[in-house]
Amino acid sequence: MVLENFEIGIIGAGDMGMLYARRFKQAGYVVNICDTPDRYSELQAKHGHLGLNILRDGYAVSRRSDFIIYSVPAVNIGRIVEEYGRATKMGAIVAGQTSVKTPEIQAFEKHLPDDVHIVTCHSMHGPNIDTKGQPLAIIRYRSDDRHYGMAVEALSALESRVIYLTYEEHDRITADTQAATHLSFISLGTAWSLQGYHPWLNPQFISGINNVKVAMALRIYASKWHVYAGLAIMNPLAKKQLQCYVESMTTLYKFMVAGKHQEFRTLVHEAADFIFGRERSHKKILLDDDILDQLSLSQVPKEQSKPNSHLSLLSAAVCWYKMGMSPYDNLICQTPPFRMWLGIVEYLFCHEGMLEESIETALGDRYTQAEDLVFYTAVTGWGQCIELGSFEGYRERFEKTAEFLSHKLEEGKDLSTMIIKKLTDKNESN
Repeated sequence: MVLENFEIGIIGAGDMGMLYARRFKQAGYVVNICDTPDRYSELQAKHGHLGLNILRDGYAVSRRSDFIIYSVPAVNIGRIVEEYGRATKMGAIVAGQTSVKTPEIQAFEKHLPDDVHIVTCHSMHGPNIDTKGQPLAIIRYRSDDRHYGMAVEALSALESRVIYLTYEEHDRITADTQAATHLSFISLGTAWSLQGYHPWLNPQFISGINNVKVAMALRIYASKWHVYAGLAIMNPLAKKQLQCYVESMTTLYKFMVAGKHQEFRTLVHEAADFIFGRERSHKKILLDDDILDQLSLSQVPKEQSKPNSHLSLLSAAVCWYKMGMSPYDNLICQTPPFRMWLGIVEYLFCHEGMLEESIETALGDRYTQAEDLVFYTAVTGWGQCIELGSFEGYRERFEKTAEFLSHKLEEGKDLSTMIIKKLTDKNESN
């Protein structure tokens, strides 16, 4: 049902802002949208045919809209709400679409008039995935029942799977599901860049779960850096998990190079028993190997593949174990990268032969240990950048790696979309 005489405003016409604008317009709503004033003419030329009310700035959007959504980078939310919040229509509903809610709520509290209702949200996926069936967090912070119901009804136009959370719950779950996941994928990209090779040419990254690693890393680097920087740096709960992931990898790598084989095995199997149980069987979160092998960027024949230690996956399991956290508890708010990440960790640990090959490769293959040193260096480098809260350092590292991988980013994004779609289709058929 479309709410009558109810206009939706979107401040920020980036990829997610435009995804929302199209969905709301298709549902029958009047949609007012803007970006920075200098992009006004550009937006009119590019999107004028969509039937949207393209306005010059956030003042114009805020004055006339009944439901205003700030779709801006988390790092900018405070400044933008400070500028446009004073123009909010009396009695309107305001939401944000940032991936970190603590600074967003703080900005709303500080800069919005008292008569404004705050019902915020977060579509937990990127702009290249249809909103239908994907998780959408709705957060009631300050609203009466009537306006809360209106916000929920309007957001139903996205046809998403709704999860109702507090903003504190949201930030805890996103920290648990996204912080270490993104760190792993971006570190893989940086390690490939540092060594000057592309993974689709390396025999260690040409089949099975390695295809997911490559595709998802490319998907992230095809996106905008601020999406991942905001979550890592601004979420107060993310740094704990990031630190634990770095420490877990450090422990495992020290065992590898120090020849502490039994200590390495014991830690890996303790993590496996804690997360997956002693009697492990594949829970089929991910696709089967034969399908994964069809979805590959590799230019090397499968029969030439070489073993991989999968240190990134072993470290994830040890991290969850050390934090006493079951990753399955967070599937309610899963993002595509997290579902893929959990899926390939599970796939490795629930296939005894593959896990044993991973352990043997980590402990006995000197070439792999040298490769893993570069990955370890990339992880610790990203960890230090995030710990220092350096947005500029994050941007420079991200864009440098993205440039190295640039000629495959779109192909990798398309491949990862195919994997996600096949996974979604498989889950719906079960």
